Amino acid sequence: MKKRCLLTASGWRLGSVLPALLLLCAGFLPACQAQSPEPVFQGYVEGDFVEVAAPLAGELASLDVTRGTQVRAGELLFTLEREEQQAEVAAARQELKRLESRLADLGKGERPSELAALRSRLESARVTLELSRKELARREELYSRAIISGEELDRARTAQERDQAAVRDLEAQLDTARLGGRSDVVAAARAAVAAARARLRKAEWALGQKSQRAGQDALVFDTLFEPGEFVPAGCPVVSLLPPGHVKLRFFVPEPLIGPLRIGQRLAVTVDGTAGPVSAAISYIVPQAEYTPPVIFSRETRAKLVFLVEARPDPSVAGGLHPGQPVDVRLEPDHE
Repeated sequence: MKKRCLLTASGWRLGSVLPALLLLCAGFLPACQAQSPEPVFQGYVEGDFVEVAAPLAGELASLDVTRGTQVRAGELLFTLEREEQQAEVAAARQELKRLESRLADLGKGERPSELAALRSRLESARVTLELSRKELARREELYSRAIISGEELDRARTAQERDQAAVRDLEAQLDTARLGGRSDVVAAARAAVAAARARLRKAEWALGQKSQRAGQDALVFDTLFEPGEFVPAGCPVVSLLPPGHVKLRFFVPEPLIGPLRIGQRLAVTVDGTAGPVSAAISYIVPQAEYTPPVIFSRETRAKLVFLVEARPDPSVAGGLHPGQPVDVRLEPDHE
């Protein structure tokens, strides 16, 4: 039964047994190296594993890879159940559509039929105003000939002013109807549309996180869940080992650590290979450790060892396996 989230990649991958054995072996290296002009350091292959997890929890709907196989960058690894996220995306899209329609409606003003009715009323008011002006002109002519009284002239003048005010009122109504919503209402509608778009992006992100793909070409080192099992948020489902994450670990006695430097080339012998594999030192631990427990003294200083890590060439890294023992030799320095 797999330990899953409580178990790290290095917790069971030779994490404690193999280094201890190599440290013990390294204690006998100084005597051997005194007889050999070309020191050989014992080590093993290790890997920096990429644990692929989803930030959201859910039941594992499909596991699309098998451990021990190679995957390409972008290839689907696994998918969690995502019905809830699909529903949220659909609801967010509908809400965004509704708010966009409302914003567009605010920018259009009144409906075409309402605008046509206002224009018709305005035209009728203008005709009435024209009749009032003509009536006022006739009354003024009759008043100048003393045929009508001043009271009748005043009534005609008042009717003309009333009809003129009606025309101005309808013209203002028509201008307002063409403007659409008020500026503050339109601004609020735009803000609502922006918020709806953000909610849609969030829902689409959550939906996308339910499916995880390989970020680069890699070996599927292990799978930690089976379809139908519940996967907690952030818990690895697939463990990948890209070729560039393969490394070599070996121990160098204290008297020989001084000349070593980052980038120094190594010749690595691996069982089953036709010839040495090229590698380069990538890390030298800054603190020494003893092989077996001893009392620190000048005589026992040779039992101090330093952990050194190296990266093999990517062209051959894919053929190496974590835990595989190696023999490391320093290549001649051509500088």
